[in-house]
Amino acid sequence: QLQLVESGGGLVQPGGSLRLSCAASGSRLDFYDIGWFRQAPGTEREGISCIGSKRGRTMYADSVKGRFTISRDNAKNMVYLQMNSLKPEDTAVYYCYAHTYKDYWGQGTQVTVSS
Repeated sequence: QLQLVESGGGLVQPGGSLRLSCAASGSRLDFYDIGWFRQAPGTEREGISCIGSKRGRTMYADSVKGRFTISRDNAKNMVYLQMNSLKPEDTAVYYCYAHTYKDYWGQGTQVTVSS
Protein backbone atom coordinates (compact mmCIF):
# COMPACT_ATOMS: atom_id res chain seq x y z
CA GLN A 1 0.00 0.00 0.00
CA LEU A 2 1.15 3.49 -0.76
CA GLN A 3 2.24 5.55 2.23
CA LEU A 4 2.72 9.31 2.18
CA VAL A 5 4.69 11.34 4.71
CA GLU A 6 4.73 15.13 4.62
CA SER A 7 7.50 17.33 5.95
CA GLY A 8 8.65 20.93 5.77
CA GLY A 9 5.91 22.64 7.71
CA GLY A 10 6.57 25.16 10.41
CA LEU A 11 6.22 28.78 11.44
CA VAL A 12 6.84 31.47 8.86
CA GLN A 13 6.20 35.21 8.75
CA PRO A 14 3.70 36.72 6.33
CA GLY A 15 5.31 37.14 2.95
CA GLY A 16 7.71 34.30 3.60
CA SER A 17 8.14 30.98 1.85
CA LEU A 18 8.10 27.30 2.69
CA ARG A 19 8.60 24.18 0.66
CA LEU A 20 6.58 21.15 1.69
CA SER A 21 7.74 17.69 0.72
CA CYS A 22 5.82 14.44 0.51
CA ALA A 23 7.78 11.20 0.47
CA ALA A 24 6.03 8.16 -0.93
CA SER A 25 6.81 4.57 -0.05
CA GLY A 26 5.27 1.17 -0.66
CA SER A 27 4.58 1.92 -4.31
CA ARG A 28 5.80 4.18 -7.07
CA LEU A 29 4.07 7.48 -7.79
CA ASP A 30 4.44 7.27 -11.57
CA PHE A 31 0.79 6.49 -12.25
CA TYR A 32 -0.79 8.42 -9.41
CA ASP A 33 -2.46 11.76 -9.67
CA ILE A 34 -1.11 13.68 -6.69
CA GLY A 35 -1.93 16.87 -4.89
CA TRP A 36 -2.15 18.89 -1.74
CA PHE A 37 -5.07 19.69 0.52
CA ARG A 38 -5.24 21.83 3.61
CA GLN A 39 -7.56 22.17 6.57
CA ALA A 40 -7.74 25.00 9.06
CA PRO A 41 -9.47 24.55 12.42
CA GLY A 42 -13.25 24.60 12.09
CA THR A 43 -13.17 24.43 8.29
CA GLU A 44 -13.60 21.77 5.64
CA ARG A 45 -10.58 20.29 3.95
CA GLU A 46 -9.72 22.34 0.88
CA GLY A 47 -8.04 21.06 -2.27
CA ILE A 48 -5.38 23.57 -3.25
CA SER A 49 -3.30 21.97 -5.98
CA CYS A 50 -2.89 18.81 -8.01
CA ILE A 51 -0.63 17.44 -10.73
CA GLY A 52 -1.53 14.69 -13.13
CA SER A 53 0.32 11.44 -13.69
CA LYS A 54 0.13 11.52 -17.47
CA ARG A 55 1.46 14.85 -18.67
CA GLY A 56 2.19 16.63 -15.41
CA ARG A 57 -0.69 19.02 -15.89
CA THR A 58 -1.29 21.21 -12.87
CA MET A 59 -4.19 23.06 -11.35
CA TYR A 60 -4.49 25.44 -8.43
CA ALA A 61 -7.24 26.78 -6.26
CA ASP A 62 -7.87 30.47 -6.75
CA SER A 63 -6.77 31.09 -3.18
CA VAL A 64 -3.19 29.98 -3.93
CA LYS A 65 -2.83 30.54 -7.67
CA GLY A 66 0.28 32.52 -8.52
CA ARG A 67 1.81 31.89 -5.10
CA PHE A 68 2.09 28.10 -4.82
CA THR A 69 3.77 25.67 -7.20
CA ILE A 70 3.28 21.91 -7.18
CA SER A 71 5.87 19.58 -8.64
CA ARG A 72 6.73 15.91 -8.66
CA ASP A 73 9.86 13.85 -9.07
CA ASN A 74 8.81 10.32 -9.93
CA ALA A 75 12.40 9.06 -9.88
CA LYS A 76 12.68 10.11 -6.23
CA ASN A 77 9.06 9.25 -5.39
CA MET A 78 8.60 12.78 -4.07
CA VAL A 79 5.98 15.50 -4.30
CA TYR A 80 6.63 19.13 -3.48
CA LEU A 81 4.63 22.24 -2.79
CA GLN A 82 6.55 25.50 -3.01
CA MET A 83 4.64 28.17 -1.12
CA ASN A 84 5.57 31.81 -1.62
CA SER A 85 4.07 35.09 -0.44
CA LEU A 86 2.44 33.29 2.45
CA LYS A 87 -0.52 34.89 4.19
CA PRO A 88 -1.98 34.30 7.66
CA GLU A 89 -5.00 32.69 6.00
CA ASP A 90 -2.68 30.00 4.64
CA THR A 91 -2.33 28.68 8.18
CA ALA A 92 -3.57 25.09 8.15
CA VAL A 93 -2.58 21.47 8.29
CA TYR A 94 -1.38 20.51 4.83
CA TYR A 95 -2.00 17.00 3.51
CA CYS A 96 -0.39 15.16 0.65
CA TYR A 97 -2.85 13.20 -1.49
CA ALA A 98 -2.53 10.55 -4.18
CA HIS A 99 -5.15 8.85 -6.31
CA THR A 100 -5.39 5.96 -8.73
CA TYR A 101 -8.57 3.96 -8.18
CA LYS A 102 -8.55 4.87 -4.50
CA ASP A 103 -7.37 7.73 -2.30
CA TYR A 104 -4.25 7.88 -0.17
CA TRP A 105 -3.47 10.54 2.41
CA GLY A 106 -0.47 11.63 4.41
CA GLN A 107 -0.69 12.45 8.10
CA GLY A 108 -0.43 16.19 7.55
CA THR A 109 2.09 18.86 8.43
CA GLN A 110 1.30 22.11 10.22
CA VAL A 111 1.95 25.42 8.49
CA THR A 112 1.54 28.54 10.59
CA VAL A 113 1.88 31.98 9.03
CA SER A 114 2.16 34.62 11.71
CA SER A 115 4.26 37.56 12.74
